[in-house]
Amino acid sequence: MFRLLAEGRSVSEIAEQLVLAPNTVSTYRARVLEKTGVRNDVELALYAVRQEIVRAE
Repeated sequence: MFRLLAEGRSVSEIAEQLVLAPNTVSTYRARVLEKTGVRNDVELALYAVRQEIVRAE
């Protein structure tokens, strides 16, 4: 799920792809942001690129 968030997928897209409720994805998203110490999806994407989890395109 981290990778999907970092790639810029929306909560609803992730929920549909992983067959989860959107509220579940939102909860996981909040936990990922907290654990990585970032404040929003843009910072999460930058974090993922810096950690070489996803590639910058």
